[in-house]
This record gives sequence, C-alpha cells and structure tokens, in this order.
Amino acid sequence: METPNKTEPELLFSIPVDSDHKATELKLLSLSSPHMRAFHLAWLSLFACFFSTFSIPPLLPIIREELKLTQADIGHAGIASFVGSIFSRLAMGPVCDSFGPRVASATVSLVTAPVVLFMCLVSSPLSFIFLRFLIGFSLANFVSSQFWMSSMFSGCTVGVANGLVAGWANVGSGLAQLIMPLIVTIITSLNISYFPAWRVAFILPATLQTVTAIMVLTLGQDLPDGNYKQFSSRKTKNEKENVLDGLLHGLLNYRGWILAITYGFCFGVEMTTDNIIAQYFYDRFNLDLETAGAIAASFGLANIVSRPAGGVLSDLMGKMFGMRGRLWSLWLVQIVAGLLCVALGRVSSLWGSIITMIGFSLFVQAASGLTFGVVPFVSNRSLGVISGMTGSGGTVGAVVTQLLLFSGSNKFPTQTGIFLMGLLVIFSTLPLTLIYFPQWGGMFCGPSIPSDDYYQYQLIA
Repeated sequence: METPNKTEPELLFSIPVDSDHKATELKLLSLSSPHMRAFHLAWLSLFACFFSTFSIPPLLPIIREELKLTQADIGHAGIASFVGSIFSRLAMGPVCDSFGPRVASATVSLVTAPVVLFMCLVSSPLSFIFLRFLIGFSLANFVSSQFWMSSMFSGCTVGVANGLVAGWANVGSGLAQLIMPLIVTIITSLNISYFPAWRVAFILPATLQTVTAIMVLTLGQDLPDGNYKQFSSRKTKNEKENVLDGLLHGLLNYRGWILAITYGFCFGVEMTTDNIIAQYFYDRFNLDLETAGAIAASFGLANIVSRPAGGVLSDLMGKMFGMRGRLWSLWLVQIVAGLLCVALGRVSSLWGSIITMIGFSLFVQAASGLTFGVVPFVSNRSLGVISGMTGSGGTVGAVVTQLLLFSGSNKFPTQTGIFLMGLLVIFSTLPLTLIYFPQWGGMFCGPSIPSDDYYQYQLIA
C-alpha cells in the first residue's frame, strides 16, 4: 500500500516533523541527526561560552587583591564584558542569515577561546578590563543557538527548544560560580599560592570552549535538509541582493525593538546579577569565597528548570490563546520577577536573601524563555536579525543596569542598586502592551507565522 504524502517527511527522520521537515517533538535522550544533534550541540557550545564569561566573577575577591582593582575597575570590567556582547550579538544575526548558525557559532567560540586563556597572563586593571571586553564576544553564540533551534523546530515546540537550549546553557554561569573557586582550592592544596592558582584555573574554560566549537563544526547541520553552503550556492543574484532588504526589514520591525527592551531587563538583569551576586554575599554577610560562590551558583543553576519552563509555558499559552497568551504570560512572569528583585534589595537576613534570590532567579529566567517563545513568530524573513536585536537588547540592559547601579561611581550600596534594578524590570514590561500581530489565533504545529511577512515563511526552510 502506498504511503500517503503527508507522512513522507516523517519517514526521513527519526522524530516527527512537519511539511518543512522541522521537528514537532523534542526527544531529549535522542542524538539523532539533524534535529536533536543540533539541539545538544547548541546548548553544549553555548554552555561553554557562559562558563567562560562567568568564570571570572566568583574569583574577583582574589583577582582584585593581586591586580589592585578598585570597585570602579570591577564595575568597568563588568560593563566591558557586556559591551563586547552587544556588538557581537548584533553582528551574529546577519551572519547567521548569510552563513548559517553552525559556522557562525563555531567561529565565535574558536576566536574567543584563546582570549579566555590569556586571563592567565593578565597583569593590570586595564588589561583585565580589555580581556573581559573580548571574552564578552563569546556570548554572541546565544543568537546562533536560538537561530539554529528556530530553523530546526516547528512552531508548536520552538519555544520549548529555545528555552531548553538557553536554560541548560545558562547553567554554565551557575556552575562557573561553583566550580572555579573549587578548582582554585584544589590547586592551592598542592602548596601553590592563591595568586598563580587562579590563573591556572582558566585553562579549563578555554579548553571546554574549544572542544565544543570543534564538535559543532564537525558534527552539526544547519538546516533539516542540509547546510547553508548547499543552499547558498543555488541562490540567484536577486535572492542575494535581498539580504540587505531582509536586514532593513528586521530593523524596521517595531516588535523586535520592544522585545529587545523586554529582554534587556530580564536576561540583562540576570547577567548583571551573575556578575555581582557572589561578591554581594561575600561582602555583605562576611562569607568565605567557596560559600559565597555556592550561593551565587544557585542563581544560575535555576536555569535547568526555569528558562525551559518559560518556553513550555509560552508554547502552552500559544496553543490555548494564540499570541495573546504568549505575550500576556511574558508580561505577568516578568512583573513577578521585578517584584522579587525589589524584595531582594530590602531583605537583610542571609537566609531571607537566599530564598528571595532563588525565587527571583526562577521568574526572571522564565521571562527570558517566554521572550524567545515570541521571537520566532515576529519575522521569519529576518529571523537572524530579530534574534540578534533581541539578544543584543539583553546585553544593553546588562550594561545599563551595571553602569547606573553597580559601576562603583554611584553613592548607594549594592542592596539599593538591586532594589532599583527591580523597578526597572517592572517598567520594562509596559511596551509589551503595544505589540500587535495581524493574526491572533492559536499557534499549532506547522508553518503558520502570525507576522507581517507570512508569505516569506519558506525562505529559510
């Protein structure tokens, strides 16, 4: 008996796919190519980049002692790491559109891995700030990972895929807070002093970043049906000229700018908190380096469940209420995150601060997952540009909060900065009420994209 046409795509891959060969389910224990292999490569590579970027903050108490860093130097270094990420994320969107997520991801990781290793040689506050700036470029890998998942997974599951990849990868920031102090402790147990020990510790993140980049380049695939190089060779001259049109189309889409603002004060605030939280507990509650690092680690480790939960919630609300469900759930979760951040700045006890911080981490990270549950539906024609804009918004938000509240130039304590940061999170949700999609129906599996360029959906697939 002849197989019906509608099941032909399912025969091509080991997991269910739609008519565009995008996966409609996630099987987390599967390594099947191309969908699930891309999934696991994406989060592993991004995990390594987050681990590298946030391997520095938990060691600041000893780094600042050797390099004679002032509080202003530490604040400027934190800002520098985010500024580097802004430029790289903006560039990563068009690069993904032109060369594909696999090459883009591997390239940025391989270029920045030696910079991480150079932390072993840093000798002055200026060189420390400069290296943090360059290491921040690695976080552009986030844009390529979200682009990759949006190219591999259908609308009914793309929110979960994006949430899981980013959530599991963000665990790298939490593990860095936990592991880097332990590595230094192990090295010092060999009768090596703290000051060379912290330098040797950076061999681990540099090596991890290099290995995962090579895996992405050699084992991954850009699209369900092949790599970008195969499809770019078939493009006509007119199609290549439309790359600039796609860039302008994305930049002129107001939804992308609003999501960038929203993301700036959920993920941006998360990154700022990763930068300050270990030192905050170390200084305010007089804890030792390992204890402060362990507490700070719990903030990042919450990403194992919180950001993926945001993606799951986005897809669930999308199926039930369409884009309204996705947007209103994002608004509500981020409001709660802001309120908990305000509370964190007011709690004065150690255990009260820990409990409030964990609640704050769960909601602010879920808001990040909910944001990228909306991004794939804004403009498929300019998917890379919108992803880059939104991702860059996250780092812009981190720069703003770090510069205004934690740069060392302000006159108020860190807990007051955390309180004010919570207010910024709440106010950032207001623009969400301005977003409108021409089609407000439910988001089910398949190529229905409620955007202004629905007719362009087949461009990437």
